[in-house]
Amino acid sequence: MDHEADIAGIGVGVGPDGDEVPAVVLRARDEYLPIFVTRDQAQSIRLAMDGEQFERPLTHDLLVEVLVEFGGAVDSVRIDDLTDGTFYAKVDAERYDDGEPETFVFDARPSDAIALAARFECPIRVLDEVLDAAGQPPETVELGDDPDEEFR
Repeated sequence: MDHEADIAGIGVGVGPDGDEVPAVVLRARDEYLPIFVTRDQAQSIRLAMDGEQFERPLTHDLLVEVLVEFGGAVDSVRIDDLTDGTFYAKVDAERYDDGEPETFVFDARPSDAIALAARFECPIRVLDEVLDAAGQPPETVELGDDPDEEFR
C-alpha cells in the first residue's frame, strides 16, 4: 500500500559519514521520511516549493517545459524502494495523442521525482515498506522555517 506524502521541509542532517548533508523531508502516515540530497537538488526543490525561478531555467524547469511542449504531464511520483540505504523512485507521466492518453513510468532519483512533483503540483506517494524501514516519528525530527536548520 502507498500513502500520499507532502514536503515537510528542507533541512540539514548528519549523513552516514558524519558530515552535514541536505535532506528533503517528506511527511506521510504521520511520519517523517528524510531523504539525503545534494545542495543543488535541495535548492531546486526549495525554489519550486516557494514558486521562485531563476532568470535561466534550471534542469528541472527545462524538463517541465519539454514535457509540456510535447503534450506530457507528470501525474504522480512514487518513492517505492529502499535498498542498501538508497531510495528509489518512479515518475508516472502521461501524454495525449489524438485524444487518447498514453502512460509512461520512468525510473528516477527521489530528488528529481520530488522536484518534478513540486513543479507539477502532483501527488507524491510513499510505499509502506519504505516508511516502515526509514520513517521517523515527528517528535524525533526538528524542522524550522530556515532551510539550514539541522534535524536529527
